Amino acid sequence: ILSYSVFFSTSVCKESTAVFAANGIDITPRKDQGVFKVVKRQGLDGDRPMIGDKVTVHYTGKLLTGKKFDCSWERKEPFCFNVGKGQVLKAWDIGVLSMQRGEVCTLLCKPDYAYGPTGNPDKIPPNSLVVFEMELLNFEGEILTADGGIMRRIKVKGEGYSNPNDGASVDVHLEGRCGDRLFDCRDVGFIVGQGEDKGIPLGVDRAMDKMQRGECCLLYLKPKYGFGNEGKPEYKVGPDKDIVYEVTLKNFKRAKESWEMDLNEKLDLVSGVKTKGNQYFKAGRHHQAVIQYQRIISWLELECGTGMEQHKKIQDYVLTAHLNLALCFLRLKEFSQAVDNCNKVIEHDESNEKALYRRGEARLLRNEYSLAMADFQKVLEVNPLNRAARAQLSSCQSKMKEHQEQEKKIYANMFQKFAERDSKVCKLTKRRKDESMRSGMNGEVGIKRRRRSQDCPS
Repeated sequence: ILSYSVFFSTSVCKESTAVFAANGIDITPRKDQGVFKVVKRQGLDGDRPMIGDKVTVHYTGKLLTGKKFDCSWERKEPFCFNVGKGQVLKAWDIGVLSMQRGEVCTLLCKPDYAYGPTGNPDKIPPNSLVVFEMELLNFEGEILTADGGIMRRIKVKGEGYSNPNDGASVDVHLEGRCGDRLFDCRDVGFIVGQGEDKGIPLGVDRAMDKMQRGECCLLYLKPKYGFGNEGKPEYKVGPDKDIVYEVTLKNFKRAKESWEMDLNEKLDLVSGVKTKGNQYFKAGRHHQAVIQYQRIISWLELECGTGMEQHKKIQDYVLTAHLNLALCFLRLKEFSQAVDNCNKVIEHDESNEKALYRRGEARLLRNEYSLAMADFQKVLEVNPLNRAARAQLSSCQSKMKEHQEQEKKIYANMFQKFAERDSKVCKLTKRRKDESMRSGMNGEVGIKRRRRSQDCPS
């Protein structure tokens, strides 16, 4: 019986493979017939997914016997994943990368590209060929930042698992486009975190730590990560323009991580990093300055040093970096981050004039008037001659008064509307009551008339 079932299974597999081979194509990179594809409905002409794209699909999975083991259509829930990243079956990665938006296809998948020699308990026997019907509903690039300002689409997958880090030396080939126009094409080397020095947009610099050696990708950059509201006159790129960079990471050498350096190495580097951050800040490159100040904190915030002198030196560097970060985040209008960095300083030095003042500024800009006033008052307790704090305190008071007046108007209008609405409701209720009473009286008169008519002789 066992030999017969094995023969039957082998026969079905050969027959199915022959049918798919006759009607479809082998889409495996090695052409080993591991995945055959038959297109059932053509997709829309145009782009196909790239490695790393977020794709949305519907699918049905069946054994060669026709037994269904999974179906997203029945659940009415499309399935999403990042294609080419090993998050799903090999056959899915290969199949979806070959599809167009709206396409429906059938995939015949050998065990090596599906569930392998173990199968899936209670659903798929070991070493099973499986069939998937798939529909590609949608796809979009991989979003690299929380605000959606950098989107990546990988054209050529890189090698290995190592990525450049801040401070790494990288060699890249760049091609920058605005619309259909090529404005930048060059081979260039730079330090990650300092791409600004070579005219590299912030978005390209920030994407480096996601790339692998040999990778070629498209980076879609919003103005914040491109050339901002200034544009780039030498490239004839205007202000607030979206741009696209094709980037090939040819080679890189990672910088030492914090745990790979001793304290003396870190202290030797910190001064130069701080100077670079200050240069970026003065040039108005606040995002780039943030990168440098954050490196200082990542190196030193857990260090204690040997002796009071070294401990004080470390603490001074860390507190200064937090103060500088607070200033950067104020300029970038990221007020919560500014408050957080000021709090770090105040935890160590509750009378730090700069931290109190900058936290007050951030709170004022968040319309937290009472908290801001408290901070500016503390500044004046530390330094009664701080004229800026006194001016801000006055500004706080006037804005608080203005805010209260606005609230009064809002509430006055609100109460007026409530009163008008209540008045209308009362009038409507009274009118309905009057109508109801009149209707009742008319009804009674009618009944009395009918009774009289019935009492009369016919």
